[in-house]
Amino acid sequence: MSYEVKLEAFTGPLDLLLHLIHRLEIDIYDIPMAELTAQYIDHIHTMKELELNEASEYLVMAATLLAIKSRMLLPIHEGELEDAEFIEDGPDPREELVTRLIEYKKYKEAATNLQSLEEERAQVYTRPPADLSEYAVAEQTVLFETEVNVYDMLSAFQKLLRRKQLKKPLKTRVARQEISIKDQMFAVVDRLKKSGGRTTFTELFPFEDKETLIVTFLSLLELMKRQVVFVEQTNNFEELTVLLQKEEIGDGLEEFDE
Repeated sequence: MSYEVKLEAFTGPLDLLLHLIHRLEIDIYDIPMAELTAQYIDHIHTMKELELNEASEYLVMAATLLAIKSRMLLPIHEGELEDAEFIEDGPDPREELVTRLIEYKKYKEAATNLQSLEEERAQVYTRPPADLSEYAVAEQTVLFETEVNVYDMLSAFQKLLRRKQLKKPLKTRVARQEISIKDQMFAVVDRLKKSGGRTTFTELFPFEDKETLIVTFLSLLELMKRQVVFVEQTNNFEELTVLLQKEEIGDGLEEFDE
């Protein structure tokens, strides 16, 4: 079974770096390259395991981070001691990256402000008031309306895989069983119905085999895209909560048939 996913929420490597800097509460002017590089590469590996479409720019940024980290770790040899003072006063290897991040952040904030203005202007009508109650639910169920985004979902799935790996026995035999995205979407909705329409992210993954875990995660992303479920997080680093928004998945599932 081969299924590739491309998510519009992935807007590039700089966006991922800003997310990690915010999540880890890092000073953008004094970035600990070892920690940031490790977190970034972990996300890249998770994207690869999920067979998400990775743009080459993500890998280029990973190489850039490793290069900066290596330059900061290089020792000063005895023959270079005379120039040590010059080296200390030289340019910071992180300077170019910080400049790019700050510029990207400015444009991102400007885009957010423009989007807010667009949404505000969209509320102005030149015709008499009309009944818009049928659109009320759609306005409240926009994908990633809360602070939870795709990177938070990847991080939660990454931690889940690590816990499953620790609990996994040293030797085991598992019979391979094909499972489709389509079937798992219905299974996730059924599980939410039985739990009263609300459950934690971890409780949706009672499986041990990696293939079923990945298919379930991709099914959850597709349900979020269809606005069937909604994911929220009360505070940073807390467990994600999955909420059932509507019980019907809808049409257009032919693409998920085997």
